Formats: sequence, structure tokens, C-alpha cells
Amino acid sequence: MSLFSRPEQPAPRARALSHWLLLIAALVFAIVVVGGITRLTESGLSITEWKPIRGIIPPLDQAEWQAEFDNYKRIPQYAAFNLHMDLAGFKAIYFWEYLHRLLARGIGAVLAVVMAVAWWRRAIPWGYGRRMIGIFLLGGLQGVIGWWMVYSGLSVRTEVSHIRLAIHLTAALLIFSALLWTALDLRRLHRDPSARPAPLTGLGLAALLILAVQIILGAFVAGLRAGYAFASWPHMGEQWFPSGGWNPALGLANLYDNPIVVQFIHRWWAWIAAFAVLALARAARNRGATGPVHAIAALVILQILLGIATLMTGVQIEVAVAHQAVAVLLLAATLWAAHWLGSRKVS
Repeated sequence: MSLFSRPEQPAPRARALSHWLLLIAALVFAIVVVGGITRLTESGLSITEWKPIRGIIPPLDQAEWQAEFDNYKRIPQYAAFNLHMDLAGFKAIYFWEYLHRLLARGIGAVLAVVMAVAWWRRAIPWGYGRRMIGIFLLGGLQGVIGWWMVYSGLSVRTEVSHIRLAIHLTAALLIFSALLWTALDLRRLHRDPSARPAPLTGLGLAALLILAVQIILGAFVAGLRAGYAFASWPHMGEQWFPSGGWNPALGLANLYDNPIVVQFIHRWWAWIAAFAVLALARAARNRGATGPVHAIAALVILQILLGIATLMTGVQIEVAVAHQAVAVLLLAATLWAAHWLGSRKVS
């Protein structure tokens, strides 16, 4: 029986619903990757208006393109960096921001349709309805956060606030995590109708929080362009920490406003994050897990190599985007391992 046909009797379809949530999580992964490209190509401020409905349709003729370009010319970023830009160059950066916003709309639409159809067919298992609504509302909030971030770069600043950028990324990954965790709960429910949702254990929470700090630091690095500060590793130039790198005038704000300090912390917090997720993987292995253990081990190695390569290549866009993408995959593997431990706790 198709998911989109109405059954004669109510029958929750946990496995089918989990497939849809995994598909939406994959779309969130895609939008995070496109968001990284948008940041690295300085495309995020190319669309200066928030048009949730009308914005689906891009400029269709020369006059509309010129009007969009004229809007871009009014913001500080154009005057500071792009006075040489012609209409063809503007179209190139517009593409990535338009794709980013189009994906966001698509994710919201797919989630709304899946929820509506599942509700209509009474295919949402007991206790999961509120969680689905929460994910949907968080998606709506993410749209507001996205515009709040863009708005920070439309006057005075020549780029968006790196703090708002980090909040925007964090919200996206919260949605991604909620989708993945719920899908894993539903797949377990499909195998065992009496299964309860997996709780988050202390070790799982610690590993996820430590990894979250590293990802947020990565957003700060991207937003401050801190990756360009020193294209060397393990030293920053000729020293472990460059002389004069700490600005006394900033005080504790050095930790999130100083590109040199932020890059330094991001470099070395990576090892703490690696240790934390590997400790989680070991605990999961001791409870019989294999898939998440292998995934974490491979992704940790790959992510460290990509982080070093991002620095050594002077933030080459392909390498930097891969670094961000693998961070999300590592988050997914960590969630998988944490869910495994939690599910064994309530078995």
C-alpha cells in the first residue's frame, strides 16, 4: 500500500515515516553544504530583500536582473570589495544565494507535505506528533534567523555577523539532529512496537556538546575569514601562537572576535572533539555497535586531514566545502552512536 493512499484502518507506518525524515535530513545536509559555498564565494548578501513567496521566482529579464544588481550596489559590501563587478559577476554570486533560499523553501514544503499526509493517514506513531511539529516550527524559525543574519550585513558591515552566522548554522544542525534522531527512533519502533524513544546518555550528550563547540568555532572561522590568517600547520607562522595575537583591548572577546585566536582555538579544540567522539564510539562498540564505530573512526581521520588541508591550501573552496560537509557527516555518525547507547539503556 502506498504511503499516499488512505488506509481503511489506522496503522502507523514508522519505517516509511523514518525514510521520509532521512530524506529531509539529506536535504538539510545539502543546504548546509550550499550555505558553506555561499559564504566562501561571498554570495550571501547578493539578495537584499526577504520575499518568502515571491522570491521563489528569480529575475526573468534584463530589467529585473539590473534592478537586483542595483539593490546590491547600495550595500557596503559592494562599495568595499566589488566596485569592479559587472552584471555577469553578480549573476554568479546571486545563483548560490538563490539556490540556498530555494532549498530552504523546498525543505519546508517537503516537511509540511510529509507531516500532512502522515497525519491524514494516521501514520504518526503515538508520542511523535509533538516532535514533528517542533521540527517544523524550528524550520520556520530558521528562516527568520537566516534573514536576521543577512540583515546584519546590509548596512554598516561589509559582511554578515559571524555570531549570527554561527547561530544560523547551529539551528540548521539542530533540525538535522532532530530529524536523524527521530528517524532512528522510528526505525527501532518498526522493529519492536514496544520500543521507547532512546534517551541521550551523559556520554552521548558530552560528545555532542564538545563537537558542537568545534562546529560553532568553525562558523566563527568562516565568518571572520580566520582561515586566511595563517596558511601553515601545526605552527601559526613560526610559532605555536603568534606574538601579538592576543589583543588586550578585546579582553574575553578575543575568544570569538579575534580571527587569530579563533583559528588557534579551532585548531586545538579539534583534538578534544576527536577524543570525545572516539570515546563515544568505543562505548558504542562495547555495546555491540559496528556501523557508527567505523563511521566515526573514518570521519575523524578524514576531517582532521581536511582541516589541515584547508589551512595549507589557503582555504581552497573545494577543500573548505568538503571540510564543512564532513563535519556534518561526523555529527550524524556521533548521533548514530549516541542513539545506539541510549537505545541499549532502555532495552
